[in-house]
Amino acid sequence: MVTEKKDKVKSTGTDEPIKPGMPADEVLDIAGMVSYAEGSIVSRTLVENNAGTITLFAFDAGQGLSEHSTPFDALVQVLDGEGEFTVGGKVHCAITGRVLLMPANVPHAVRAGKRFKMLLTMLRSK
Repeated sequence: MVTEKKDKVKSTGTDEPIKPGMPADEVLDIAGMVSYAEGSIVSRTLVENNAGTITLFAFDAGQGLSEHSTPFDALVQVLDGEGEFTVGGKVHCAITGRVLLMPANVPHAVRAGKRFKMLLTMLRSK
C-alpha cells in the first residue's frame, strides 16, 4: 500500500504544501484528495483522534485488502467507481454514492475489480 506524502497535493498536480490531516472550515473535493497509482492502494489519513480515524483510499484495479477484523465499526463511503466488500462471509458490491457499515470484530475484506475510491470512517465501539 502506498501512503501519499502529506506535503504535496498530488491530485491537483501542484507543489503547494498542505497541512497534515484535513483543513477545517473549508469545502473540499474529497475524491480529489487522493490519487490512483498503478498497481497500488493509496491511502491518506484525514482525521485521527481518540474517537477513530477518517481515511481516503484509492484502489487500482485488481488490488485489495485481505480478510481482517478491527475493534472499530467501519463506515465505507464509495466516492468513485465500484468496490467489492466481503463482511462476515457475505459479498456486497457498492458503487459511487453508496455506503456500507462493517461492524466491529467481524472479518471483512475489500477487492477492486475496477479502480475505485472510498472514504473509511473508523469509530470506536461502545
